[in-house]
Amino acid sequence: MSLDKDQVQHIATLARLKLSAEECAESVEKLSRIVEFVAQLSQVDTRGVLPMAHPLETAQRLRADAVIEVNERDRYQENAAEVSDGLYLVPKVLD
Repeated sequence: MSLDKDQVQHIATLARLKLSAEECAESVEKLSRIVEFVAQLSQVDTRGVLPMAHPLETAQRLRADAVIEVNERDRYQENAAEVSDGLYLVPKVLD
């Protein structure tokens, strides 16, 4: 499948792009090649191929799940007008 100038111009309009005549001609060629390549890829038989998240067998290095900050909630709430059980109390605004 090949794209024509009108289709590329429509795509450019949807993407809010203003293409000159030269850019439009160049885009027709490039986008047509991309569409043809995708069509070629869709013809490949992938039955029996397991999906994978990454082509390499790698593991993500994770840091230790440890608390690194001190809980200073009480100090932060010293300036609050009202606090109860560690929660900020605010006036009711809706009935």
